[in-house]
Amino acid sequence: MSATVTRPAFAGSALPATNSSAVPLASPWVRGPAWDGFWMLSALWLAPIILWLCHGYSDPEDSPLDLLYFGLTALFWIGHRLSSTYLAYCTEAYRPLLRSQPVRFVVLPLLITAGCFAVFLPPDTALPWSREERLVALAILDYVFVTYHFAAQHFGALSLYRTRIGRNTCTFTRKMDRLFALGIGGVLVFLADILAGTVAYQDQWVDRWAFPNWLVAEQEGIRTGATIVLLVATATTLLVELRSPRWSFPRVLYVLGIAAMVALALRPRSLFLFLVIWTSQHWILATGLASQTPIGESAPGRGFVRRVLHALNTQPWAILVLLVVASVMLLPLFEVEANRQDGIYYGDRIFGALATGLRTSSWVPALLALGFATGFIHYLLDRSVYRMSSPQIRTAARGLLARTGKTVVPSEYFTSEPGSLPPEFRVSEIPKQTPTSST
Repeated sequence: MSATVTRPAFAGSALPATNSSAVPLASPWVRGPAWDGFWMLSALWLAPIILWLCHGYSDPEDSPLDLLYFGLTALFWIGHRLSSTYLAYCTEAYRPLLRSQPVRFVVLPLLITAGCFAVFLPPDTALPWSREERLVALAILDYVFVTYHFAAQHFGALSLYRTRIGRNTCTFTRKMDRLFALGIGGVLVFLADILAGTVAYQDQWVDRWAFPNWLVAEQEGIRTGATIVLLVATATTLLVELRSPRWSFPRVLYVLGIAAMVALALRPRSLFLFLVIWTSQHWILATGLASQTPIGESAPGRGFVRRVLHALNTQPWAILVLLVVASVMLLPLFEVEANRQDGIYYGDRIFGALATGLRTSSWVPALLALGFATGFIHYLLDRSVYRMSSPQIRTAARGLLARTGKTVVPSEYFTSEPGSLPPEFRVSEIPKQTPTSST
């Protein structure tokens, strides 16, 4: 970065537009090539590992790939689900939002929790629907939410990288990102699930529609057509990105990662390959972002517990350790919710009879309610803690958004007028503004 110019992330919305060749922008990486390569762009290294591990096996679930997925599930599944909850309730960065937005951060999570327990705790005869019917209904609802949730995370990652290069206000690129993330990362994935018959309780809803039988009968042609759509959409998105005045190498890599994952989904051999890469990439990215988001928070004025949490929050490795340990320890509790058709549960490999006993105990209704509640709250809070259109959220997440090298921009940057910034965070020389492409 230039010795005379410091231009933080989100400069495009808070500082005057400038000639990009004269004023260096923030690093296009969230943390750097190595960190981003592991946490943000994991699809690119997961794909070759997955294909290598299952090579030569007729059933990928019988290959060493299952051992890899066991490890990734134990380390990241539950930790990622709790990451947004941790940010909302255990960080000083987001504490002001609990007071300023109580409906979003307090009331709705409580209502979701109460609703899930109200669905599962009553016995079969207490409601018009049996517990099994209630389970099926919530599982279908969860599938719809999680499909959108995964696609929305891709849009969020692309938006984050767009912000890093000062194109956060470009509406055209934003629309392109949303179309690619939801169309390729959402619609094509749903189509692949239908073709493979792996939609949650597919026979209860999707198979009742008029077209699923036709889709299955013509699946070879549909897979080919969907692959062509994937290639065209990916090429178009990359072309638009590379023709932009300020293109982003991390964005190019992320688009390629999405394309690689969806290509695996469209393979007829086994959807297990896609399941591994799709869920693992999502978990790893969410955990990595959570470890970085609160590091710029202010120290608490009082409270022993708050000071301890603050000490953790300012050390990304400490948050990672906390989330990983929680993920491993809570695995048998939340795996009660898993709908595994055959094979051993992953929790059984670690906890043995304890995990098996939980799935046959009288606690099952409560554990099901807990599992669905934390899932739905995760979808809600993920949207809330990363809603970067809000100045308050940008302030809370400044440890993630405003890192430029080793510089952390203070909170005043996100809430003040440009002229009120401290001198070290102002652009010392602003050349005459020149027109640039809207992209």
